[in-house]
Amino acid sequence: MSKYRCVTLNKLTTWIYVKYIFLLLIVLFTACKATKQSAKTIFMNDQFLDSLFKKNTSLQPFIAEKDSLNMQIIYTKIDRDKSNAPIFTEHYFNVDSGRYFYPASTVKMPIAFLALEKLNELKNFKIDRNTTTITSASFNGQAPFYKFDTVGSIAKYIEEIFLVSDNEAFNRLYEFLGPEYIQQKLIEKGYNNVNIRHRLSIALTDIQNRQTNSIKFTDSTGNVLYKKPEQVSTATYKEPEIKLGKGYFTNDKLVNEPFNFTYKNKVQLPDLNKMLQSIIFPEVNKSSAFKIAENDRQFLLRSMSAFPREGAVHMYSQQENPDRDVKFLMEGLATTPAYNNIRCFNKSGLAYGFLTDACYFVDFENNVEFMLSATILSNKDEVFNDDKYDFESIGYPFMKLLSKTIYDYELKRVKLFIPNLKEFKINY
Repeated sequence: MSKYRCVTLNKLTTWIYVKYIFLLLIVLFTACKATKQSAKTIFMNDQFLDSLFKKNTSLQPFIAEKDSLNMQIIYTKIDRDKSNAPIFTEHYFNVDSGRYFYPASTVKMPIAFLALEKLNELKNFKIDRNTTTITSASFNGQAPFYKFDTVGSIAKYIEEIFLVSDNEAFNRLYEFLGPEYIQQKLIEKGYNNVNIRHRLSIALTDIQNRQTNSIKFTDSTGNVLYKKPEQVSTATYKEPEIKLGKGYFTNDKLVNEPFNFTYKNKVQLPDLNKMLQSIIFPEVNKSSAFKIAENDRQFLLRSMSAFPREGAVHMYSQQENPDRDVKFLMEGLATTPAYNNIRCFNKSGLAYGFLTDACYFVDFENNVEFMLSATILSNKDEVFNDDKYDFESIGYPFMKLLSKTIYDYELKRVKLFIPNLKEFKINY
């Protein structure tokens, strides 16, 4: 019997609050009685979050410009039944599948998950996430080695993706999987509108991004356990025309035309939220879950929630890699008394003025848990590629105010059952 259920309500205003509690009690009861089935999610409107945001005057200037700022928010309220099984109520604010945002480094999250899934498929070769990998260059535009040394491992790349959002680490996993495998697996899981089709921080053509390096997995004596050959992807993508802004810079020259995002990576906020949820709560939506070993899932939980200074493979200095660089939403809770007892399991992304973060929050001191995913565009002049974005005045302040608003609400919210969160207490 599945112990997970996901419930959403079409309206949540004061006059139907009693009805909501009644429905919640019914779901709590049936969660233990129902036969096995996948979790169900129903999209809802903005009313609950809109009413909550109106109580925060500091947040209102951002909310008033929600469309021009390309703002989208998903807040997942989590209740527990008497057996500690979670029940989800998802609140959507301004979420629109037709409104594009550049996902930047958030695409690294599903790539990390897929890399561990592929390792699980290759377990008969006696390789795992710690097996040494050696990357070769066979096509124009490829790089043969990892920047810190000549060899790496899937574990090293994944940890660097979550601790410091390293682009080269992502590129190595992209090359290990190949864009055709990525697309196939995402479609199998129901992520039909996700395109991950290019490396990061390297200017390559579509043909070059379709070509992926050969990679060897070797044991401690250098014997090759498995070799992934160079490949050329034949994947086809949905390519609706996407042009944003008033202009962009290329070769230090301003072009007074909208910037073309048509052939860039794509992911929608509900998909990011669902991908994260599938790792935090692996029994939810099994058809869209990533098939990874439990010890790999535990490694992911550690990597996603650790600060850069807490790396298992490599520890980074807090001065050079502050927490805010990879945990935008977490910054809003930095001044709360319980901050040292709060963890954020997340993946963030920042590029072209877009700021995005998907996070599962846990406060062990106050027994609080919730999911929060958000994206916002910090580019008031609507010019791309000029390195003049408004992160300090728009993006970062918005993320801080948003997470603090939700967290303060959660602190006051009465729960029928106190959650047992010991599963997420990790020794760093």
